[in-house]
Amino acid sequence: IIYGVSGTGKSTIGAQLADELSLPFYDGDDFHPIANIEKMRLAIPLEDADRQPWLETLAAHLLQWAEQGGAVLACSALKESYRQTLASIYDAPIHWIMLTGSKDLLADRLNMRQGHFFDPTLLRSQLDTLEPADYGQQIDVTPSPDKIVKTILRHLEKEK
Repeated sequence: IIYGVSGTGKSTIGAQLADELSLPFYDGDDFHPIANIEKMRLAIPLEDADRQPWLETLAAHLLQWAEQGGAVLACSALKESYRQTLASIYDAPIHWIMLTGSKDLLADRLNMRQGHFFDPTLLRSQLDTLEPADYGQQIDVTPSPDKIVKTILRHLEKEK
């Protein structure tokens, strides 16, 4: 699971990593209910009650994808309780990779994005909500996506 706040490049890195690993890629945003998307489009931060059904849906999919040989999922997973929900059905280890970057870099990326429902003003809310895990891997997103993916692949190889 590639996680972090909006603007870190979860989808870009996740898709590229999935390609390198010959696994399917899924973007957690594609599983949000319409009500959540509308809230974010209107710059209304999601509450835990908004996220819970979405996280439970993703947890069920994680189990399904594991049974099909694995997958790479990009998902904000900002709080430890969210990550626990994601891992609640699937009992094998999950590789957690948190993408990080400075607030200025992330804001610049969000402001340049086109065609995405996430309102860039919600970045502050996400940064305030973020609870970095003390497990997994943390990767700064300043380097190119190619370099980031190579770093992740080296880490995954060491875990084997």
